[in-house]
Amino acid sequence: MNEADFIAALRRMPLHPGARGLIDDSAVLTAAPLVVTTDTLVEGVHFLPHDPPADIAWKLVATNLSDLAAKGALVEGVLLNYPLGDPVWDRAFLDGLAAVLNHFDARLIGGDTVSKRGPRSLTLTAFGRDAAAPARDGAKAGDALWVTGTIGDAGLGLAIAQAGHGPIALRDAYRRPYPRLTEGRALGPVVHAMMDVSDGLLIDAGRMARASELAVTVALDTVPLSEEARAFGGTDRAARLAAATAGDDYELLFALPAGITPPVAATRVGSFAPGDGLTLTDSGKPIPLPPRWGYEHRPER
Repeated sequence: MNEADFIAALRRMPLHPGARGLIDDSAVLTAAPLVVTTDTLVEGVHFLPHDPPADIAWKLVATNLSDLAAKGALVEGVLLNYPLGDPVWDRAFLDGLAAVLNHFDARLIGGDTVSKRGPRSLTLTAFGRDAAAPARDGAKAGDALWVTGTIGDAGLGLAIAQAGHGPIALRDAYRRPYPRLTEGRALGPVVHAMMDVSDGLLIDAGRMARASELAVTVALDTVPLSEEARAFGGTDRAARLAAATAGDDYELLFALPAGITPPVAATRVGSFAPGDGLTLTDSGKPIPLPPRWGYEHRPER
């Protein structure tokens, strides 16, 4: 598949009006103000070399839309930067791209294509509109810490994808995360702070607390686990620690005043107080923090 064929296939995707049919080098957007986010997925770092290309396309779009969900935004459109390589892989990626764009009613604005050998690096930029745009630094002392959905499925799913066997629902939680766009729209106007859980519940809770210049306590025994995770990974302290540090959940983590019930299904997992740092408890008693709180982008040494 050459560049012309690839772009011709992109023209059959749901296109944003500002894309002008992908016949120009620039798009024109009229919505304002816009929320903008970008993410890059690197082979061997963010996805496995044998992960299906259609699933990688889904994950690339979904991770960006999760950032928009954390701002309570509507999806305006996306830009794709793509390295052309194996024609069979490229066509399968396009199938997945069409599926995820249609599923979340996202529109392709444009992007760029290059030729590349070696490990793939895929970049997508997403634009959102009409956003309440809560920041991660707005938590207040006394606020409760909440999270949507369940935590740890993707971490187990990665292990299953690596092993080649295990519950498909958990594997798909890793390969095809689901951005909480509807929940983000409901939460955006009422939360004090919000972000998505991309690198791990503990590390992201710590980041929210640090940005807000507060201390945070996370109650490990309240971390919500799915039925599949309970059956496959267990519910003991070790299993919950693994869930809380695994990452790739793409649930929404948010701060609300104590006593306020969120307008969406969510679980209270902690609280903020004056001070700094992260405290972890189990059944109300402090326990040692694990050496690793979640995924961190560190250069190899």
